[in-house]
Order: sequence, then structure tokens, then C-alpha cells
Amino acid sequence: MHDSKAWSGRFSEPVAELVKKYTASVTFDQRMAAFDIEGSLAHAAMLNKAGVLSDEDLAAIRGGMAEILEDIRAGRFDWSLDLEDVHMNVEKRLTDKIGDAGKRLHTGRSRNDQVATDIRLWLRSAIDDIAGLIAELQTSLLDLAEQHADTVMPGFTHLQVAQPVTFGHHMLAYVEMLTRDAERMQDVRKRVNRLPLGAAALAGTTYPIDRHYTAQLLGFDDVCQNSLDAVSDRDFAIEFTAAASLVMIHLSRLSEELIMWMSPRVGFIDIADRFCTGSSIMPQKKNPDVPELVRGKSGRVVGHLIALITLMKSQPLAYNKDNQEDKEPLFDTVDTLVDTLRIYADMMRGITVKPEPMRSAVLQGFATATDLADYLVKKGLPFRDSHEVVALAVRHAETQGVDIADLSIDTLRTFSPLVDEDVFAVLTPEGSLAQRDHVGGTAPNQVRAQIARHRARLAG
Repeated sequence: MHDSKAWSGRFSEPVAELVKKYTASVTFDQRMAAFDIEGSLAHAAMLNKAGVLSDEDLAAIRGGMAEILEDIRAGRFDWSLDLEDVHMNVEKRLTDKIGDAGKRLHTGRSRNDQVATDIRLWLRSAIDDIAGLIAELQTSLLDLAEQHADTVMPGFTHLQVAQPVTFGHHMLAYVEMLTRDAERMQDVRKRVNRLPLGAAALAGTTYPIDRHYTAQLLGFDDVCQNSLDAVSDRDFAIEFTAAASLVMIHLSRLSEELIMWMSPRVGFIDIADRFCTGSSIMPQKKNPDVPELVRGKSGRVVGHLIALITLMKSQPLAYNKDNQEDKEPLFDTVDTLVDTLRIYADMMRGITVKPEPMRSAVLQGFATATDLADYLVKKGLPFRDSHEVVALAVRHAETQGVDIADLSIDTLRTFSPLVDEDVFAVLTPEGSLAQRDHVGGTAPNQVRAQIARHRARLAG
């Protein structure tokens, strides 16, 4: 029986079944089938333009590929492990359908530059989807921030109450993180969007190809300039996974806060029931499973980044079979990130904020101590002296079991004669917020201005 593998004439023994399974990639790279066909159609059009492929062959290839794509989308395509990968499966089916015209399609290319092209086409599309999902999540956060632009909550450092902020301001911090994430994705896309096709196996081809024409057909910005690098480069996959890891780390940080805030010990928020589960033995429990799992899945994506870096660290030029191991970490990174962003955008719309516990926490933590120090500085006291005065006032309030704002004017004057009746305007949480009225500050009108800025950016 004739072996249909492209290299079967080189070997005298059949491949062992385990080795066949071990080396095949069709079980996972078939998800690139539509992009493989897109790349093949562009390659065929370029060969036709160069006079290497006849009009009749081009028409046959286009017709055959349309039928194959329809079969794949309808789930009728029979994937063969013997044919190793998505490329050989599609090419074999094309040849079965249209004969020799299908065999001529591979003129002037190799599976090495073909797979490098397919994965870039696939990843480019994934980045575009992710960009949209990041924007959707940002919109959910902005909606929540707008609802709570005035809602007082404690800002923390070292998990200790530090100064009053608004819940809206806190949400905007994550909008900023996601903005950087979106910028990184677009920057990665620039390097993804370069065409390897035409590098062939590693050295280019003797056929009169027009790589820039192929790039134009496929929407690439440029071509890879060195054939050795074109087939062996996976920097773009590592870069993407690094950018994806940062998105997941940001969402893991937010998850940690949501989990803490939902704890009855804190009670700042509630998460909609559809994102939580109960306990198998404790009927009172409501567990924040989604944010917990997001926190866990961040490790999964970071793990893929390390896997890809390790994969590439010792490879000599040019292509090596090692590179087949790039796809599963990359595919799973995209799947995990896409699912996480979709769920998070919906989950943030299901957050119920509890202003009273937040404000109570502010009042328990001497959160306006810095405001008192600033007040004294504005009255003429050097900051270091002011810091010492306020520290003594805080210590006294602590022994009395009250907040600084609860101390009488006479008591405050024992620490500094500069204190006057106007001090209480800055010692309230709302007064503290209003004082921070500058770009990036937590004053409610600044929060609203930032929300407007982000909405304009997303609309543009």
C-alpha cells in the first residue's frame, strides 16, 4: 500500500503507532484549518500572478478549497492521524478532489513557512478578538465606577487603611491596567503581522514569487526579511503569551480583592449568585468560585509563557520539530484569556457595592491623618513637624477608641495651636476626597473626568 506521507520515499520501515501519535499535531492544529486555507489561496493567487500556476489550476484550487472549508465548518471533514497535521490533511483532500492541480499548490513553499504563516494569521485574529473583549470589560468597570464615583472606601497600603478613596477611583485603577494591556496587545500584533511565507524550508525558493503581493492579499504589514529567521521565529508567540500573562495577573489581583471584599469579615461587596457556588456540607456558604478560579488560571497562563521561553532557548537555526510544541500552550493561553475576559465583563456587571461597611472601615482606620498633616503644613508648619504632631494625635485618638475627626477642637489644639474650626472640613472622608482635585486624584469630579476620557477613547 502506498504511504501518503510527503517524505515516505526516504524511509523503508513504517512509523510505529506510538511514534505516529507522538509526532502528529493534527489533533490540535486542525483549529487553524480556515487560516491554512486562507494562506493557501493567497499563495495560489500569487503563483498564478507569477505565471507559475495556470488560471485553470487556480480556479480548481479555489473551488476545491471552498468545499473543504464548508466540510470542516459543518464537521464533515475526516481528520487523519496518518497525515500528521492540518496542512497535509487539507492538501490530501484537495488533491483527492481536483487531482494534479492540488499537488501544484505546494510549489515554492514548505510546511515550515506554511505553519509559521498559519499561526500568525490565527494569532492575529485572536488578538483582535481579545482587544474587543478587553474593551468590553473596561466598559463594565467604567459603568461600575460611574455608579460609585462618590462612594467612599478605604484605600490601602500593606493591606492597612491608608487614605479615603472612592470605589469608582479604585475601579479606574484596573481600567488603567487594562488600557496598558490593550496597548501591549496592539504592539504585539505589529510583530505578528509579518509574512513568513516565501521562506520555504529555510533558504527561500527558486520560483519567481512575489512575497509582497501575498502579504497584501493576507493583510500583512510586511514580510519577514530573513528566510532562516522567518521559519524558526516564535518571538511573537512568547510576546503574546507575556502580554496575556500580564492581563491575567491584573485580573488575578482584582480577583483577590473581590474575594477579600466579599468576605463577611469585610462585607464591601456581593457577587451575583451565578458566579458563586455553595458548599456541599455548609448550607450558609456562598463561595466566590469565579474570581478564585481566575486567580488560579493566572498561574496556568504564566506557566505557558515559561514553557514557550524554555522551548526556544536552545534551538539552532532554522526550523526544528520542537516548534510543534508552540501551539498547545499558545492555543490554551488564548482560550483561557478569552473565556476569562468574557466572564469577567459579565461578572463586574453583577457586583453589588455596600457603601456603609466601606465608610465604616474608613472611619476606623484614621484614614484622614494625612489630611490633618497637610492642613497644618498649609498653616505654616514644616511637614516633618506636622507628621510628628499628627502621629501624637492619632496615638491619643487610638487610646480613646475614636477617630481623629471625633476629637474636640480643644483636644486637637493641645497638639498644635494652628488648628482651627475649619479643620473638620478636611477630616471627614468626603472632605479628604474633595482635597485631591487634580489629574489622577480621587476627587469625585476627577473620577468622572477620567471616566469620560476612557469612554471617549473606547468610542474612538
